[in-house]
Amino acid sequence: MSEVTDTEDAAPEILEGGRSFAPRPKKRDVHGWVVLDKPVGMTSTHAVAVVKRVFSAKKAGHAGTLDPLASGLLPIALGEATKTVPFVMDGRKAYEFTVAWGSQTDTDDTEGKVIASSDARPEIDSITALLPRFTGTISQVPPKYSAIKIAGERAYDLARDGEDVVLEARPVEIDALRVVSHEGERTTFEAECGKGTYVRAIARDLGLALGCLGHVAHLRRTRVGPFSVADAATVEMLRDEPDGPARALRPVATALSLIPEIAVHRDAALRLKRGQSVLLRGRDAPVESQAVYATSGGVLIATGSIDQGEFVPHRVFNL
Repeated sequence: MSEVTDTEDAAPEILEGGRSFAPRPKKRDVHGWVVLDKPVGMTSTHAVAVVKRVFSAKKAGHAGTLDPLASGLLPIALGEATKTVPFVMDGRKAYEFTVAWGSQTDTDDTEGKVIASSDARPEIDSITALLPRFTGTISQVPPKYSAIKIAGERAYDLARDGEDVVLEARPVEIDALRVVSHEGERTTFEAECGKGTYVRAIARDLGLALGCLGHVAHLRRTRVGPFSVADAATVEMLRDEPDGPARALRPVATALSLIPEIAVHRDAALRLKRGQSVLLRGRDAPVESQAVYATSGGVLIATGSIDQGEFVPHRVFNL
């Protein structure tokens, strides 16, 4: 597996007409995950660019967009780790968010304009009594300002152009929703949910159900799949601490920690790397599994499935 090093030669400085031009560092093969603690105001695309520049990485991508007004965990995959992005995106997520009662906005957060208001404020007992209706598999209409595509166009682009955006309700899974604190005008919640759930829609629908309206005033993501706050690195750590990038880089296989690992011998690893299936031997070898990954000598070889005792590779890694 490639490691981030500090052995990059200093770029020569070129002076021309009183201006200094330093060529960009040469792009490198860097493989692994960086779990960025994204600050408020930064877009997910900008966050990827920052991490990619810090590592001079050839290839990078993020696992799940985090709105500019939200802070918290944004897992960013480098190099071969981009092949494991679906395993992170399909994982459960956790959020802490604050709802400001008394007004509904067109974006369901503080960025939008107020479209309705109310003088009513909810009592804590009314809020907690409502929460069971918002847990389990529920039907949720995404916010108009969302990345969902309508006839090839993003919903938020259509909404910004003044078009009437109508999105269909869809099932989402909310594993847990609880009150952290309540101060009359605002209530802070913790939520654990599955892929495709919009926290802004939870806030909007809570406000409507309570008859007081509401929108998200603060949103922070605290877990994505196998990654938690303990894995996170800040922009300052990556930019300012000499060993920050090396400490922040997690192995590619970290993203696979929630599925079974199958250790294979060298010959089997060579077959998997060629895209060929391998019959798993041994009394305890699994017979069927939809998602597993193979390692050999501690090195990630492939992700795949097991069908009738055979490991079928889906993605092969070059580490």
